[in-house]
Amino acid sequence: MPDTFDAAWQRSFRTAVLKWYKSHGRQLPWRVSAVPYRIWISEIMLQQTTVAAVIPYFDRFISRFPDVHSLASAEQADVLRLWEGLGYYSRARNLHKAAQMIVDQYAGEFPAALEDLMTLPGVGRYTAGAIASFAFHQHAPIVEANTARLYARLLALREPTASTAGQKALWQFAEWIASPATAGKKSGRDPEAANFNQAVMDIGSSVCRPVDPDCGNCPLVKFCGSVKAGLQAQIPVAKPRPEFTQLHEISLAVRHGNQWLLRECQPGERWTGLWDFIRFQVPAEHFEPSSLQNFGIPSPESRNLKKAVRRGKEQPSLFHETGVPTFESPFWTAMVKERTGLQITRFEFSQWIRHTVTRYHIQLLCLNALTDHSELRIDSGYQWMSREQVDSLPLSTTARKVAKSI
Repeated sequence: MPDTFDAAWQRSFRTAVLKWYKSHGRQLPWRVSAVPYRIWISEIMLQQTTVAAVIPYFDRFISRFPDVHSLASAEQADVLRLWEGLGYYSRARNLHKAAQMIVDQYAGEFPAALEDLMTLPGVGRYTAGAIASFAFHQHAPIVEANTARLYARLLALREPTASTAGQKALWQFAEWIASPATAGKKSGRDPEAANFNQAVMDIGSSVCRPVDPDCGNCPLVKFCGSVKAGLQAQIPVAKPRPEFTQLHEISLAVRHGNQWLLRECQPGERWTGLWDFIRFQVPAEHFEPSSLQNFGIPSPESRNLKKAVRRGKEQPSLFHETGVPTFESPFWTAMVKERTGLQITRFEFSQWIRHTVTRYHIQLLCLNALTDHSELRIDSGYQWMSREQVDSLPLSTTARKVAKSI
């Protein structure tokens, strides 16, 4: 660490942090008690997700799976169904695997050592430190979005926080500031270990905000290198924006009698373990306004899209008494035949959905179709499902939107 960060600076810094936390710390459901299981669930949910979005999911998840044994014995599909809409579904799959590992290898007792915690699927350096400090009151470093921003401003860090150099500097500072030796605390359990880490996260979230940081009310302003340099608006240094790839895809809801056709997404595919309707990528030219016009499909950019859909619903439909007219597409017929073995000759427009998955911006054209034949290609992976089964399956967010429209 730089020479200016000495033991006296550290003690003063920690005192300011803990004093602020006593009056301003957030009251969150997973902070009610230091139960390792609850803290673990919350920290996994909070990865890439805001606190406000997590709270209702956390409450439902804990109600359904109150302990590690109930989670370990559950079907993965039930776990994914409860996770539906929260995104990043590998987190749910890893939770399930880790719960089984805790039951099998640790007799259902949560491991307390950092090195043991990091062997659990989905638990990295930050999550292990959070569990160790929040649940077991150990002095452990943490660096996540809020603390990374706070520490970067304190250090006047000129590197992007996600860069190799930035991560090295942030973790070095986090380890030093959490060190029990220089913090004047004995090794072992210390309730202030949890309070300190929760406090720096809260300060980063509510005071040291990404935009317009509230420096006037920050308890750490006198320690802040960015404030001294007048750089709090420029730090953290912005990381290069990712380049997104535009994809054009079709979702097709096929009905036979009172059943719909779906398949479970396989390992290596988007949304592994979730179920989806027929879905395939098409060349961009299929979504050109002139091509769509041939089928009577409104362009997704059309200002009259809602009006066109509403007007269409006054006409006969495959699925309802009112709806949009049907059309033919030899190309889409061939795509469906290749995947399922079904011969679908007529389609109807349902809706457009725009969404983003990792580095992809996706335009999704949702169509409906009927078939008189139920026999599928043996290796297609598709299954006929009743409406009740569809409602109970774990679906991707877009598939759930499609399901609600049929």
